[in-house]
Amino acid sequence: MHSAVDVIRAKRDGHRLSEQQIDWVVDAYTRGDVADEQMAALAMAILLNGMDADEIARWTQAMIDSGEVLALGDVGRPLVDKHSTGGVGDKITLPLAPLVAACGAAVPQLSGRGLGHTGGTLDKLESIPGWRAALSLEEIAAQLADVGAVVCATTPTLAPADRKLYALRDVTSTVESIPLIASSIMSKKIAEGTGGLVLDVKVGSGAFMKTEPLARELAETMVRIGGAHGLATTALLTDMSVPLGRAIGNALEVAESVEVLQGGGPSDVVELTVALAREMLALAGITDVDPAQVLASGKAYPVWERMIAAQGGDPSADLPVAKHVEEVVADRSGVLARLDALAVGVAAWRLGAGRARKEDAVQAAAGVRLLAGLGDEVEAGQPLLELHTDTPHAVEGARAALHSGLEITAERPARGPLLLDTIRGA
Repeated sequence: MHSAVDVIRAKRDGHRLSEQQIDWVVDAYTRGDVADEQMAALAMAILLNGMDADEIARWTQAMIDSGEVLALGDVGRPLVDKHSTGGVGDKITLPLAPLVAACGAAVPQLSGRGLGHTGGTLDKLESIPGWRAALSLEEIAAQLADVGAVVCATTPTLAPADRKLYALRDVTSTVESIPLIASSIMSKKIAEGTGGLVLDVKVGSGAFMKTEPLARELAETMVRIGGAHGLATTALLTDMSVPLGRAIGNALEVAESVEVLQGGGPSDVVELTVALAREMLALAGITDVDPAQVLASGKAYPVWERMIAAQGGDPSADLPVAKHVEEVVADRSGVLARLDALAVGVAAWRLGAGRARKEDAVQAAAGVRLLAGLGDEVEAGQPLLELHTDTPHAVEGARAALHSGLEITAERPARGPLLLDTIRGA
């Protein structure tokens, strides 16, 4: 007979948990037989003492087993998905899902909402009039067969243990545990029933993982979990020290995504979209299509229109526009040498683009538009950013967030690559 105290004590004292202990504690917590304070103690013990590869694989399986696995069946195309660890201006799912579908694969993208300075894919899409996030399993499968791409909310029956534990980690300062992050992400993606998974693991100030060694450890852990569960998984390490693209905020990012799908848009958004599409198509076994050409030609845009319309949205409708727009101007002439992703993300959040608690509402039109990029020469008084909000009193807080995030110097900054490394499964 297992007890929560025995499991907590074992991990507290640095021992590895047995398969039976892991299976029991995750199941008992999901059912409510293990109390939140007990799971909080175990999460802290895992944060402090870690887990080995076998423990992480088993913990992930126990999370999957807490709910049901989506049985999407044969949708007529290979299934492949992508997950990003989140960043500032990270709208890549929006152009990526229709692009990969236009190249012949099917993308079942079950997404989430934003919390803090990182935006949520569902929040962005909900700025499109009429679009709905909640779909039934039957609707997901039908849309995959018809359109080839679906972006929607996760179903309540998918890894319910993760939903409980995720909320608990948020309030007990145990979010940073790599075993718990990796198993949280991978349990949902494996339960989704996809055939291949590409991970975009962000590194830098605007990312969850601030340093490359930590991001690499997380990426390698998730790729290893994928392999242990028979899911072909590839991870890209990508830079998140500056925002992606020029738009940060829900409707602003949708508009920029449409530009990309029509063959334009910022070069960094295009570069990352194409890089992830290449990896997804490789896992799907599609090697005779160049996603760069498909994106540049605008052929992915009609797929976007069908994907939005299938979920009740009007792809031709005007997007919400903020009631109040203010500019941030350069205080001197020189080169924009610092454009910090975290500072810009916090500014967008304070303007109303994000939420502090999961039950908060977001403003569809709020956010930041970048008028100058890192390394650009600027003149004193030149507008650098636009602040968009429906609540003008929020501007002061946004300006304060940007204060240390913008720097103009005489020296041009060294800019590293957007794509830092690729980690593939064995």
